[in-house]
Amino acid sequence: MKSLLARLAKAGIIFMAMASAASAQQGWPAKPVKVYVGYPAGGLADVMARSVAQLMSETLGQPVVVDNKPGANGNLAGEFIAKQPADGYSLCLCSTVIESVNPFLYEKMGFDPLADVLPAAATGRIQAFLVTKPDFPASKVVDFVAHAKSRSVPLTYGSAGAGSSPHLLAEMFKRSAGFKATHIPYKGAAPAIQDLLAGHVNFMFDPGLSLPHVKAGRLKAYAVVSGSRSALLPDTPTLAELGFPGLDYDTWFALYVRSGTPQAIVNRINEATNKALADPALKARYRELGAEPVPMSAADIKAIAQRERAAFGPVIRELAIKAD
Repeated sequence: MKSLLARLAKAGIIFMAMASAASAQQGWPAKPVKVYVGYPAGGLADVMARSVAQLMSETLGQPVVVDNKPGANGNLAGEFIAKQPADGYSLCLCSTVIESVNPFLYEKMGFDPLADVLPAAATGRIQAFLVTKPDFPASKVVDFVAHAKSRSVPLTYGSAGAGSSPHLLAEMFKRSAGFKATHIPYKGAAPAIQDLLAGHVNFMFDPGLSLPHVKAGRLKAYAVVSGSRSALLPDTPTLAELGFPGLDYDTWFALYVRSGTPQAIVNRINEATNKALADPALKARYRELGAEPVPMSAADIKAIAQRERAAFGPVIRELAIKAD
């Protein structure tokens, strides 16, 4: 009899815990939601986060507050989220590189990005463009490659830093095309573009910041590194179209939550984000940033990160790239 009562009591406790968890999920959010951006205030990711958060607030009926935790290519924000309760009230906005590239770049990370956090919703993508000054002696990508191969001194290319997407894309392109080039890393894409404009480097794979210069004729865009042409420069072909299959990687930003967050809450975050991305005013703001809103499922984002990991990991290992 005592054993039966004990089993019934245990079952009752489990049922009450499950009912309490279900009730909490149904009432989410019952207080403000915080989004921690893994990059500095005023940058593209920050503007993206604030644009999405404002519209999410209207959908969720609670303020969605944006704060910045920049550092270590998004790692600091990811580590912070990994140590918060798995209740959906603390999110971080980071690039998918926190789980695809950073584990190869950093000797130590304060969290396991493959186990401690998970993506809930995409907030947008940035497509990278192969750009040079207009007076570069090549009119098409095939001419660019021929010129690069003919030089006795290798071309130089700028990037946003060692291990950044522009760095890795340039390495993959020059290997695929069979030419040599010397990497010049910068602390961000903006100073790299300034040196490209000044003629201090020959080319770079730019994540969208060069588009105003391209449209003004100060830079030339040869191709986009993506699976599809950019709506921002629709006449610019993809590298795959030009005979370089497999070079079709975008920079994706996503909202991450602590692993273990109830699926119902993850779904609500995804739905609210995707609704925000459909807003006409947000789409116009994104175009100004050189970004594109692309609604996605959490599973789609995870698949993108896994593909990046498989592609970029071997390059980072072979070149022995480490974060500064």
